Amino acid sequence: MPELPEVETICNGLRLGGFGQPSILGRTIREASVFWPKSIATPSLDEFLGLLPGQKIGDINRRGKFVLIELDRHVLIVHLRMSGDLQVRQEGDARATHDRVEFVFSEGDRLVFNDTRKFGRVWLVEDVNQVTGSLGPEPFDGNLTGEMFFSMLQGSSRQVKPLLLDQGFLAGLGNIYSDEALFLAKIHPLRVARMVNALDAARLLETIRQVLQEGIHHHGASIDWVYRGGDFQNYFRVYQRTGQPCIVCQAPIQRIIVGQRSTHFCPNCQC
Repeated sequence: MPELPEVETICNGLRLGGFGQPSILGRTIREASVFWPKSIATPSLDEFLGLLPGQKIGDINRRGKFVLIELDRHVLIVHLRMSGDLQVRQEGDARATHDRVEFVFSEGDRLVFNDTRKFGRVWLVEDVNQVTGSLGPEPFDGNLTGEMFFSMLQGSSRQVKPLLLDQGFLAGLGNIYSDEALFLAKIHPLRVARMVNALDAARLLETIRQVLQEGIHHHGASIDWVYRGGDFQNYFRVYQRTGQPCIVCQAPIQRIIVGQRSTHFCPNCQC
């Protein structure tokens, strides 16, 4: 599943252009087509198709793992889930097998939501909080201090790895970057959150920000067919390095299942 750096990369590409695609800022939607109705979470299909024509794209942002496309009167929200992607296609380009929704611009080219596994969802709302209101703080939020993060950890008796994956606790973090951040912070993924002391909490927040920034710098990690152009996978310290030597102490990296998710760590550095 795309995590914060991958979603940020996609947003940047749509906003600024990149990966061979133009910016879509300022484009006016002429019409929309839906090829898999379950991709539309809200409103009804008829309302969705009727509300979009004539609306212009004003800005593109991210909240957690959600892509926010701001229109004149609404916000188009996309969650990519396991295999979703947003692609700009030229007029005349053939439809791809897994295209689920498309937005045709006045110029004839179009923005396409392609989703192989059909888990992704699209919302058209007036109030973003209708969809994102339950999310926790953004990792880069300037109001999120080490002291505040320590207090958040102190309020939970859960293990720290699954807690970091909880989008209601912290928005945008996923399996890759939580493993990498915990390694740099020297915190075992099974440590109970309220047992993390203030110094370790501040260091963990710092390493979360570090690995996310590294991921954004490298345009995310290309470990699945939906990630485009990222190379952060070449800089993994523990993720998917099971059995390979730790870059710090040479102990073999271990893999365990935590909350039904693969978790990678160094048993020596993260004791």
